[in-house]
Amino acid sequence: MAKLPMNAKLLGHVFEPIEVSWDHKDTILYALGVGAKPEGQLDFVFEGKGPKVLPSFAVIPGGCGLAAAIENVDLRLEMLLHGEQSFTLSRPIPPRAKGRVYSKIIEVWDKGKAAIVGVESTLEDSDGVLLTTYASLFVRGAGGFGGERGPAGEARNTPLERAPDAVVSETPLLEQGAIYRLSGDWNPIHIDPEFARLGGFDAPFMHGLCTYGFVCRAALKTLCSDDPAKFTSMTGRFADRVLYGDTIITKIWKTAPGEAILHAETQKGNIILSQGAVTYIP
Repeated sequence: MAKLPMNAKLLGHVFEPIEVSWDHKDTILYALGVGAKPEGQLDFVFEGKGPKVLPSFAVIPGGCGLAAAIENVDLRLEMLLHGEQSFTLSRPIPPRAKGRVYSKIIEVWDKGKAAIVGVESTLEDSDGVLLTTYASLFVRGAGGFGGERGPAGEARNTPLERAPDAVVSETPLLEQGAIYRLSGDWNPIHIDPEFARLGGFDAPFMHGLCTYGFVCRAALKTLCSDDPAKFTSMTGRFADRVLYGDTIITKIWKTAPGEAILHAETQKGNIILSQGAVTYIP
Protein backbone atom coordinates (compact mmCIF):
# COMPACT_ATOMS: atom_id res chain seq x y z
CA MET A 1 0.00 0.00 0.00
CA ALA A 2 1.35 3.42 -0.95
CA LYS A 3 2.26 5.65 1.97
CA LEU A 4 0.74 9.07 2.51
CA PRO A 5 2.99 11.85 1.16
CA MET A 6 4.33 14.41 3.61
CA ASN A 7 2.26 17.51 2.86
CA ALA A 8 -0.46 19.74 4.30
CA LYS A 9 -3.19 17.33 3.16
CA LEU A 10 -2.26 15.07 6.09
CA LEU A 11 -4.05 17.49 8.41
CA GLY A 12 -7.23 15.90 9.74
CA HIS A 13 -6.36 12.39 8.54
CA VAL A 14 -8.11 9.82 10.72
CA PHE A 15 -6.53 6.40 11.22
CA GLU A 16 -8.48 3.19 11.55
CA PRO A 17 -9.33 2.38 15.21
CA ILE A 18 -6.79 0.06 16.83
CA GLU A 19 -7.67 -2.65 19.35
CA VAL A 20 -5.32 -2.68 22.34
CA SER A 21 -4.96 -4.76 25.48
CA TRP A 22 -2.45 -5.22 28.25
CA ASP A 23 -1.95 -7.08 31.51
CA HIS A 24 0.31 -6.86 34.54
CA LYS A 25 3.29 -8.26 32.60
CA ASP A 26 3.15 -5.28 30.24
CA THR A 27 2.83 -2.67 32.98
CA ILE A 28 5.64 -4.27 35.01
CA LEU A 29 7.93 -4.43 31.97
CA TYR A 30 7.20 -0.76 31.27
CA ALA A 31 7.96 0.19 34.88
CA LEU A 32 11.30 -1.63 34.70
CA GLY A 33 11.99 0.03 31.36
CA VAL A 34 11.70 3.50 32.91
CA GLY A 35 13.85 2.68 35.91
CA ALA A 36 11.48 1.41 38.62
CA LYS A 37 13.16 -0.95 41.10
CA PRO A 38 11.82 -3.44 43.65
CA GLU A 39 13.49 -1.50 46.45
CA GLY A 40 11.18 1.41 47.15
CA GLN A 41 8.86 0.82 44.16
CA LEU A 42 7.71 -2.75 44.71
CA ASP A 43 4.06 -1.82 44.08
CA PHE A 44 4.87 -1.12 40.41
CA VAL A 45 6.98 -4.20 39.62
CA PHE A 46 5.31 -7.00 41.64
CA GLU A 47 1.97 -8.49 40.64
CA GLY A 48 1.28 -9.33 44.28
CA LYS A 49 0.78 -5.61 44.89
CA GLY A 50 -1.76 -5.20 42.09
CA PRO A 51 0.47 -3.96 40.55
CA LYS A 52 0.09 -0.20 40.50
CA VAL A 53 0.51 1.29 37.02
CA LEU A 54 2.74 4.27 36.32
CA PRO A 55 0.68 7.14 34.83
CA SER A 56 3.09 7.52 31.92
CA PHE A 57 2.23 3.99 30.78
CA ALA A 58 -0.49 5.94 28.94
CA VAL A 59 2.03 6.58 26.14
CA ILE A 60 2.20 2.84 25.36
CA PRO A 61 -1.40 2.10 24.31
CA GLY A 62 -1.96 5.76 23.42
CA GLY A 63 1.14 5.61 21.24
CA CYS A 64 -0.65 3.40 18.71
CA GLY A 65 -1.71 6.56 16.89
CA LEU A 66 1.88 7.71 16.67
CA ALA A 67 2.91 4.28 15.39
CA ALA A 68 0.15 4.48 12.76
CA ALA A 69 1.55 7.80 11.55
CA ILE A 70 5.06 6.37 11.32
CA GLU A 71 3.81 3.32 9.42
CA ASN A 72 1.49 5.16 7.03
CA VAL A 73 3.28 8.44 6.26
CA ASP A 74 6.21 8.54 3.86
CA LEU A 75 9.17 9.32 6.13
CA ARG A 76 12.58 7.90 6.96
CA LEU A 77 12.74 6.26 10.37
CA GLU A 78 16.36 7.25 11.01
CA MET A 79 15.46 10.93 10.50
CA LEU A 80 12.67 10.87 13.05
CA LEU A 81 12.77 12.55 16.47
CA HIS A 82 10.07 12.84 19.11
CA GLY A 83 9.08 16.48 19.64
CA GLU A 84 6.47 16.81 22.39
CA GLN A 85 4.40 14.40 24.44
CA SER A 86 1.43 14.80 26.74
CA PHE A 87 -1.25 12.63 28.28
CA THR A 88 -4.38 13.17 30.35
CA LEU A 89 -5.98 10.46 32.47
CA SER A 90 -9.71 10.24 33.14
CA ARG A 91 -9.01 7.67 35.87
CA PRO A 92 -6.10 5.50 37.01
CA ILE A 93 -4.85 3.00 34.43
CA PRO A 94 -5.78 -0.55 35.45
CA PRO A 95 -3.12 -3.31 35.32
CA ARG A 96 -5.33 -5.37 33.00
CA ALA A 97 -7.55 -3.87 30.32
CA LYS A 98 -8.57 -3.85 26.69
CA GLY A 99 -9.96 -1.07 24.57
CA ARG A 100 -9.80 0.80 21.30
CA VAL A 101 -7.60 3.73 20.27
CA TYR A 102 -8.93 6.45 17.95
CA SER A 103 -6.28 8.68 16.39
CA LYS A 104 -6.01 11.58 13.98
CA ILE A 105 -3.40 14.02 12.70
CA ILE A 106 -4.10 17.45 14.18
CA GLU A 107 -0.95 19.33 13.09
CA VAL A 108 1.24 19.47 10.00
CA TRP A 109 3.93 22.17 9.90
CA ASP A 110 6.56 22.85 7.27
CA LYS A 111 9.73 24.05 9.01
CA GLY A 112 11.80 24.24 5.83
CA LYS A 113 14.42 21.58 6.48
CA ALA A 114 12.06 19.55 8.64
CA ALA A 115 8.39 18.78 9.13
CA ILE A 116 6.32 18.45 12.30
CA VAL A 117 3.35 16.11 12.52
CA GLY A 118 1.10 16.14 15.60
CA VAL A 119 -1.10 13.16 16.49
CA GLU A 120 -3.93 13.05 19.03
CA SER A 121 -5.22 9.70 20.34
CA THR A 122 -8.10 8.72 22.60
CA LEU A 123 -8.34 5.32 24.29
CA GLU A 124 -11.77 4.03 25.24
CA ASP A 125 -12.57 0.90 27.21
CA SER A 126 -15.89 -0.54 28.44
CA ASP A 127 -16.18 2.32 30.96
CA GLY A 128 -15.63 5.11 28.41
CA VAL A 129 -12.61 7.32 27.79
CA LEU A 130 -9.63 6.17 29.85
CA LEU A 131 -6.92 8.50 28.51
CA THR A 132 -5.92 10.86 25.75
CA THR A 133 -2.45 11.48 24.38
CA TYR A 134 -0.79 14.02 22.11
CA ALA A 135 2.57 13.51 20.44
CA SER A 136 4.51 15.37 17.78
CA LEU A 137 7.08 14.00 15.37
CA PHE A 138 10.02 16.14 14.21
CA VAL A 139 11.01 14.69 10.84
CA ARG A 140 14.38 15.94 9.63
CA GLY A 141 14.69 16.46 5.90
CA ALA A 142 10.92 16.23 5.32
CA GLY A 143 10.07 19.94 5.03
CA GLY A 144 9.90 22.20 2.02
CA PHE A 145 6.51 21.03 0.76
CA GLY A 146 5.00 24.52 0.83
CA GLY A 147 2.91 24.16 3.96
CA GLU A 148 2.39 26.62 6.81
CA ARG A 149 5.38 27.09 9.10
CA GLY A 150 3.26 27.06 12.24
CA PRO A 151 3.68 28.85 15.57
CA ALA A 152 7.08 30.16 16.59
CA GLY A 153 7.12 27.90 19.64
CA GLU A 154 6.99 30.42 22.47
CA ALA A 155 8.20 29.06 25.79
CA ARG A 156 5.63 27.59 28.19
CA ASN A 157 5.99 26.23 31.70
CA THR A 158 9.36 27.89 32.25
CA PRO A 159 11.23 27.20 35.50
CA LEU A 160 10.60 29.68 38.28
CA GLU A 161 13.34 32.05 39.42
CA ARG A 162 13.74 30.33 42.75
CA ALA A 163 15.07 27.03 44.01
CA PRO A 164 12.93 24.06 42.97
CA ASP A 165 10.71 22.40 45.53
CA ALA A 166 12.29 19.05 44.72
CA VAL A 167 15.24 17.67 42.79
CA VAL A 168 15.45 13.98 41.85
CA SER A 169 18.60 12.51 40.28
CA GLU A 170 18.77 9.05 38.71
CA THR A 171 21.27 7.35 36.43
CA PRO A 172 19.61 4.88 34.05
CA LEU A 173 21.19 1.50 33.41
CA LEU A 174 23.51 1.26 30.42
CA GLU A 175 21.05 -1.32 29.05
CA GLN A 176 17.98 0.85 29.80
CA GLY A 177 17.11 1.31 26.12
CA ALA A 178 17.34 -2.42 25.47
CA ILE A 179 14.74 -2.97 28.20
CA TYR A 180 12.49 -0.05 27.27
CA ARG A 181 12.19 -1.05 23.60
CA LEU A 182 10.47 -4.30 24.69
CA SER A 183 7.42 -2.15 25.49
CA GLY A 184 6.96 -1.55 21.77
CA ASP A 185 9.28 1.21 20.49
CA TRP A 186 11.54 -0.86 18.25
CA ASN A 187 13.36 2.01 16.54
CA PRO A 188 16.92 0.59 16.15
CA ILE A 189 18.43 4.06 16.57
CA HIS A 190 18.30 3.41 20.33
CA ILE A 191 20.32 0.19 20.27
CA ASP A 192 22.19 -0.28 16.96
CA PRO A 193 25.31 1.89 16.48
CA GLU A 194 25.25 1.37 12.70
CA PHE A 195 21.64 2.54 12.39
CA ALA A 196 22.34 5.52 14.68
CA ARG A 197 25.16 6.58 12.35
CA LEU A 198 22.72 6.44 9.40
CA GLY A 199 20.72 9.11 11.23
CA GLY A 200 23.79 11.27 11.78
CA PHE A 201 24.43 10.31 15.40
CA ASP A 202 27.69 8.97 16.75
CA ALA A 203 26.04 6.40 19.05
CA PRO A 204 22.63 5.07 20.10
CA PHE A 205 20.78 7.09 22.74
CA MET A 206 17.85 6.64 25.08
CA HIS A 207 14.27 6.78 23.87
CA GLY A 208 12.73 10.16 24.59
CA LEU A 209 9.75 8.37 26.11
CA CYS A 210 12.08 6.44 28.41
CA THR A 211 13.41 9.76 29.71
CA TYR A 212 9.78 10.93 29.95
CA GLY A 213 8.99 7.93 32.16
CA PHE A 214 11.92 8.72 34.48
CA VAL A 215 10.66 12.29 34.87
CA CYS A 216 7.09 11.09 35.46
CA ARG A 217 8.27 8.71 38.20
CA ALA A 218 10.11 11.57 39.89
CA ALA A 219 6.98 13.74 39.81
CA LEU A 220 4.73 10.89 40.97
CA LYS A 221 6.89 10.20 43.99
CA THR A 222 7.45 13.84 44.89
CA LEU A 223 3.94 15.20 44.34
CA CYS A 224 1.68 12.17 44.82
CA SER A 225 3.59 9.91 47.24
CA ASP A 226 3.61 7.26 44.49
CA ASP A 227 -0.20 7.14 44.32
CA PRO A 228 -1.20 7.01 40.61
CA ALA A 229 -4.81 7.86 41.49
CA LYS A 230 -3.64 11.41 42.29
CA PHE A 231 -1.81 11.98 38.98
CA THR A 232 -3.95 13.44 36.19
CA SER A 233 -1.77 14.83 33.37
CA MET A 234 1.76 15.52 32.13
CA THR A 235 3.28 17.36 29.20
CA GLY A 236 6.81 18.11 28.05
CA ARG A 237 9.05 18.89 25.08
CA PHE A 238 12.08 16.77 24.24
CA ALA A 239 14.98 19.20 24.09
CA ASP A 240 18.04 16.97 23.73
CA ARG A 241 19.18 13.35 23.76
CA VAL A 242 20.10 11.37 26.85
CA LEU A 243 23.19 9.27 26.24
CA TYR A 244 23.64 5.96 28.01
CA GLY A 245 25.55 6.71 31.20
CA ASP A 246 24.02 10.18 31.65
CA THR A 247 22.22 11.12 34.86
CA ILE A 248 18.67 12.47 34.61
CA ILE A 249 18.10 15.38 37.01
CA THR A 250 14.43 16.32 37.40
CA LYS A 251 13.58 19.67 38.98
CA ILE A 252 10.04 20.36 40.20
CA TRP A 253 8.37 23.65 41.10
CA LYS A 254 4.90 23.69 42.66
CA THR A 255 3.01 26.61 41.11
CA ALA A 256 -0.54 26.20 42.49
CA PRO A 257 -2.56 23.55 44.31
CA GLY A 258 -2.45 20.53 42.03
CA GLU A 259 -0.08 22.08 39.48
CA ALA A 260 3.70 21.92 39.01
CA ILE A 261 6.37 22.73 36.43
CA LEU A 262 8.95 20.13 35.42
CA HIS A 263 12.42 20.60 33.97
CA ALA A 264 15.01 17.88 33.37
CA GLU A 265 18.68 18.07 32.52
CA THR A 266 21.77 15.86 32.57
CA GLN A 267 24.76 16.07 34.87
CA LYS A 268 26.45 18.03 32.05
CA GLY A 269 23.77 20.74 32.24
CA ASN A 270 22.14 19.77 28.93
CA ILE A 271 18.38 20.40 29.03
CA ILE A 272 16.63 17.18 28.01
CA LEU A 273 12.95 17.88 28.86
CA SER A 274 11.65 21.44 28.73
CA GLN A 275 8.26 23.13 29.07
CA GLY A 276 7.14 20.30 31.33
CA ALA A 277 4.10 20.45 33.58
CA VAL A 278 1.88 18.10 35.57
CA THR A 279 -1.51 18.30 37.20
CA TYR A 280 -2.40 16.19 40.20
CA ILE A 281 -4.77 15.91 43.14
CA PRO A 282 -3.00 17.53 46.10
